[in-house]
Amino acid sequence: MTKSDVAEEDLLFRLLRQLDQAPEASQRSTAQALGISLGRLNTQLRAAAEAGFIKITERAGPDKRQRFAYALTARGATEKIRLTDRFLTRKLAEYDHLHAELTGTSSGLITLKTRAKFMQNNLTPIPELYVSADSAQKLKTEAADLVSWDLTPRQICDLELLMNGGFYPLKGFLGENDYNSVVENMRLEDGSLWPMPITLDVGTDFADKLEIGQDIALRDQEGVILATMTVTDRWEADKSNEAEKVFGADDLAHPAVNYLHNTAGRIYLGGPITGIQQPVHYDFKARRDTPNELRAYFRKLGWRKVVAFQTRNPLHRAHQELTFRAAREAQANLLIHPVVGMTKPGDVDHFTRVRCYEAVLDKYPAATTTMSLLNLAMRMAGPREAVWHGLIRKNHGCTHFIVGRDHAGPGKNSQGQDFYGPYDAQELFKKHEEEIGLEMVDFKHMVYVQEKAQYFPVSEVPEGDTVLDISGTELRRRLREGLEIPEWFSFPEVVQELRRTSPPRSKQGFTVFFTGLSGSGKSTIANALMVKLMEMGGRPVTLLDGDVVRKHLSSELGFSKEHRDINIKRIGYVASEITKNGGIAICAPIAPYTATRRAVREMVETYGAFVEVHVATSLEECEARDRKGLYKLAREGKIKEFTGISDPYESPTAAELVVETENVEVDHCAHQVLLKLESMGLISGGWG
Repeated sequence: MTKSDVAEEDLLFRLLRQLDQAPEASQRSTAQALGISLGRLNTQLRAAAEAGFIKITERAGPDKRQRFAYALTARGATEKIRLTDRFLTRKLAEYDHLHAELTGTSSGLITLKTRAKFMQNNLTPIPELYVSADSAQKLKTEAADLVSWDLTPRQICDLELLMNGGFYPLKGFLGENDYNSVVENMRLEDGSLWPMPITLDVGTDFADKLEIGQDIALRDQEGVILATMTVTDRWEADKSNEAEKVFGADDLAHPAVNYLHNTAGRIYLGGPITGIQQPVHYDFKARRDTPNELRAYFRKLGWRKVVAFQTRNPLHRAHQELTFRAAREAQANLLIHPVVGMTKPGDVDHFTRVRCYEAVLDKYPAATTTMSLLNLAMRMAGPREAVWHGLIRKNHGCTHFIVGRDHAGPGKNSQGQDFYGPYDAQELFKKHEEEIGLEMVDFKHMVYVQEKAQYFPVSEVPEGDTVLDISGTELRRRLREGLEIPEWFSFPEVVQELRRTSPPRSKQGFTVFFTGLSGSGKSTIANALMVKLMEMGGRPVTLLDGDVVRKHLSSELGFSKEHRDINIKRIGYVASEITKNGGIAICAPIAPYTATRRAVREMVETYGAFVEVHVATSLEECEARDRKGLYKLAREGKIKEFTGISDPYESPTAAELVVETENVEVDHCAHQVLLKLESMGLISGGWG
């Protein structure tokens, strides 16, 4: 760029910034603030309006000196953010040059990259994507007329961290080139390290209504406008490739891969965002901090070194000992930084976890430790996720980060093996440690040594001493069965909280989900089971039969795949609410699709047990039983998309119970289910 081009760009930047900060100021005041004449200001205002950066309206009122009002548009707010980066890049470069001229050494503020580095330590503020409060009010009014997208819970988590700088250096949802570069190389197109695709996935119908360059409003699930976005890219990604490269396998056993294929929209939108307001959180407000709020806190307390502990599980004594040691090794203060956005399906809910964390905080030395909640939607991507978590903690002002064994691993794949090796995350993090800007602290597996009555890293246990340890699986079993959890393992306050929300299984709600072909006997067995459970008493029992639900809950739906999925998910939602409130839900739809059954399982398992029962009656037997003549009509082509005839039934491969009904009494089938429920601890023995 020539000097005159740079001067014009700087003037536009200062104009947009001035209009953002003082939108009610007169033209004369604005011109004085910019140091230009009124004539020059009018020329700039007209050019900015023609470019779509500002909106000019006539003022009402008698004051002729202030005939016009000026406000940034969504595009203008985005342009201001872009120009801020360029302005600061130039100014930092000028400072570095002057520092070198005067001292003979570099200032150390700027690396040899094509973009500015704003965060050379953990104390300086980082850029956010919000406009000023005055501009936000005007932008919200303007955005009310834009095409809107209602964000999913995961997208709300992503948007919040984009806006508050947690995802710095991203300026919005990734465009296609950045997306491809991240998927293939873990880098943005400009070479910056970034391992996770942050995309706005939408449905085809919505995407088809948009044009490139169009501004859209991004709303939360209550309809509140949180931000605007300028759509610069729209494409249909190769999701199988994304699964392979980002998560290591295109395997639906991975929750993020399942989400990618069965929940996320087909089309990705990319483009810069302009933040209007942060999402509203009604829970634990005092524990929620933006990156800049944490940096200010560290600055106030003089914390030069801060080690972050990432967790999505309750803290027990081993975790406390681990974090003690990590902070001591790094000679740093400790930030307990749990994820309270979206974690792995089946994890302990964040309300319970935060109460557990708060119960443990006073176990740490005073003034050495703090806790802040991170509204992150985890992907469980193992090694890549560890690098991602490091970059996010760097943005939050941390200098050290504890990386665990199998960090952010999702568990077993479809072959029953771990998705990632135990040290893969640590190795990848170490490879990029300098570029991330955080020092890794190894997670040491801590065990309790009985003879010493204290915790040691497993590699430092004295020879011959007795090691005591309780795995996560064993802890869940003890909670489920109401067994003792020793004080050497966890704090009484933590155990008390876990018992409040995880009572013994015989007192929890649960869902029995029958699936099978039409005519397989699902409804008949479900009815028999309901009667037997009601005879036992103790918990309310609700039957959600497919035909009854169709009549009362989904009467407007047809029988296309889309409508059948909606119907099953409605059943799942109702079942999850019944389970959450301690009741028993019995569901008996056909539910032919694996992905939909899995979605229901995930809904229910947030609150209690999900017992899938495959009523494995053969197609021939179902046709022979066909009292309604539905199979005959389907064979004749008079019923379209009929399961088992013109539409597939995907048989479960890992159901908790498979029931054969041919030449078997209904009572026996129901009895088999009761036996299964008893073996799982969901009902007590001694019934009929």
